[in-house]
Amino acid sequence: MTVKITWLGHASFKVEEKSRVYIDPWKIKETEKADLVLITHSHYDHLSPEDVEKIQGERTSIVVPYDGVGKLRGNVRGIAPGESISVNDVNIQAVPAYNVGKSYHPKGNKWVGYVVEIGGISIYHAGDTDFIPEMKEINPYVALLPIGGTYTMGVDDALRAVESLNPHIVIPMHYGDIVGSINDARRFAKSCKKAEVKILSPGEILEVTK
Repeated sequence: MTVKITWLGHASFKVEEKSRVYIDPWKIKETEKADLVLITHSHYDHLSPEDVEKIQGERTSIVVPYDGVGKLRGNVRGIAPGESISVNDVNIQAVPAYNVGKSYHPKGNKWVGYVVEIGGISIYHAGDTDFIPEMKEINPYVALLPIGGTYTMGVDDALRAVESLNPHIVIPMHYGDIVGSINDARRFAKSCKKAEVKILSPGEILEVTK
């Protein structure tokens, strides 16, 4: 099976096989309706009600950490690290996402990354996180990793995360808006020896077949 992964800029992605999944839609131009929307945490550049509304249809399911449930309308479900749900043909596991040694994303907030199983392929969206011990348990086929620094991992810790995760493909994210630049993505790609790095332009589609 082939899964299409589109980077929409920053930490926003669209993932498609039979179902259409959006993750952290923010400043998007998309209007295709979602089967499922996944929100990693409640910061404005990840939980954007106006962007969710652009892609929300009558049958759209929305999954968000519990502190964000009241900020969205429709079929909204809360989730915490360690919890799993299934929507149509998509299996979702919430995993921890937090900062180490800084206060932007406290572990106690129970914000998340997601492991999305779709079309026989596991895709890990790390959310806003530093390199954390829990990553060694994930082992996805595709990893979507922040590399912009300041609020999340920078390049060096993202490289450590690749060592721990052992993915086949890595797509860098969380750069080019607010923090980080394309040069960070290029440095990450040049230094990453353990996985294939795909630097996407906003709107570019990567087709993944396993």
